[in-house]
Amino acid sequence: MKNINLLILALFGMFVFQSCVGPEGPQGLPGPEGEPGINILSEVFELEIDFNEGNNFEEIRDFNPAIIDGDMVIAFIQWDVNGTSPIWRALPQTVFFEEGVLMYNYDFTNNDFRLFLDGPLDYSLLGPEWTDNQLFRVVVVPGELLSANARIDLTDYNTVTKLMGLSDSDFKRIE
Repeated sequence: MKNINLLILALFGMFVFQSCVGPEGPQGLPGPEGEPGINILSEVFELEIDFNEGNNFEEIRDFNPAIIDGDMVIAFIQWDVNGTSPIWRALPQTVFFEEGVLMYNYDFTNNDFRLFLDGPLDYSLLGPEWTDNQLFRVVVVPGELLSANARIDLTDYNTVTKLMGLSDSDFKRIE
């Protein structure tokens, strides 16, 4: 008797909880408009720098306005050109000489960023191919974008620009 009651209860449960399939009912009225979304914008710059004793082998630029906490700054140097295509490398980049080690490096705060030569080397010994007309691209990556794409390779120029929807024309030269 106990088994029959369980069987009846199971059959009743199957009928009650069975999903229904049929034509879609009438649509209701649209709901209220939601809060405006966040527009994630980035700042991008291109700079050509001559590193010399007069500028202490560095270039410092202000952010105007200041970037917010959580944003990240990435700098790339045009390392070479393949035909007409520039080859960009993420900083820092290291070059080894018999006289010592040269690094192209950068740092940033919320208010500014600095591109500079680094390493135990007398920079005045460097030829102009290492100091003059050095082309850099600086990208401010919004923190919201970073948290949504935690596994992105930020050292790959093409990956970063693709993620952010950037093209060469977005990089405005600043003097």
